Amino acid sequence: MEREDGAAEYRSMREEDVPRVAALERLAFSTPWSEASFLRELRENPLARYVVAVVGAQVVGYGGIWVLSHLGEAHVTNVAVHPAYRRRGIGEGIVRRLLERARLEGARLVSLEVRRSNLVAQKLYRKLGFRVVGVRPHYYGDDGEDAFLMEARIPAWMRFVEGGEEDFLRLGD
Repeated sequence: MEREDGAAEYRSMREEDVPRVAALERLAFSTPWSEASFLRELRENPLARYVVAVVGAQVVGYGGIWVLSHLGEAHVTNVAVHPAYRRRGIGEGIVRRLLERARLEGARLVSLEVRRSNLVAQKLYRKLGFRVVGVRPHYYGDDGEDAFLMEARIPAWMRFVEGGEEDFLRLGD
């Protein structure tokens, strides 16, 4: 899955990706999900969709979203990129693919939480149409930091990535 330009390729997360994804999770978050949590998501959660970013043969980023099609909503669960691969647009590529998958499955409102101190992530989410709609006081258990609750409305006509719908409907399969 190597590109000549060194850019990331994106695909659905597979079980064999979980050890690398869990390692990235530990690098990115002070209260990381375990390998068992990711495996449960992939095996048992029918709402879960996960995408990985791959450079060469290495998973360098990932993101997850729960799509509640029956409600027309989705919720971004986590997004992380290895520190050595940040500032290359990979995080944006991951989020765009999550939003596209949600849109194709009928979600028109997407929510997420982000640390009050994570200005880089907030800037990315704003760029993609998210707005702060509330605060979750003392949301993070490790240090009691507040989370901003952000939401984006996504019209059915809006495209987040180029490509045929079949490419994005396969994400999560």
